[in-house]
Amino acid sequence: MRNVGHRQDVTLFVLENMAKFVAKQLPLKLRTGGKTDVRAQFAALCWRIKNDEVQVCLVTSRTRKRWIIPKGWPMHKQTPANAAATEAFEEAGLSGEALDICLGVFTHSKPQKVGNAPIITLVYPVQVNHVHSEWPERHERRRKWFSLSKAAKKLSEPELKRIVASFKPHKIGR
Repeated sequence: MRNVGHRQDVTLFVLENMAKFVAKQLPLKLRTGGKTDVRAQFAALCWRIKNDEVQVCLVTSRTRKRWIIPKGWPMHKQTPANAAATEAFEEAGLSGEALDICLGVFTHSKPQKVGNAPIITLVYPVQVNHVHSEWPERHERRRKWFSLSKAAKKLSEPELKRIVASFKPHKIGR
């Protein structure tokens, strides 16, 4: 009988401490084949708290001017979260802390020379601590801060709408 209790104690200890042992993301090592070989992208859900309200920043796409979140291809020797943070700066002029926690996944198509390429996009939270006045794509895109519900309504992809609408920064680990 004592062994059963001991096993339960050990199991409880393992479960309670499992989060401490979760592996950190490793930088990716990409082949030299180019961006089109990879059918995955990493996106940044850029957020801040203003007037006690969570806000997220959306940017416009280059061609169709739809509201999207910053996203891009995997980058050699960068973790997915760091690649998402790089896109946040390049596309929206935002810097902050990117967490190695995937909030969710959404799918979309990217037009190619021949047909459309299916893309799966992993979303990472970036808590914004600096809004730059100068950034690489400032002449190609607009950026704007929205409440979670308004941002979700502006987005096209149903899965991304759900990720944004249900985002709760106080529930993500630090």
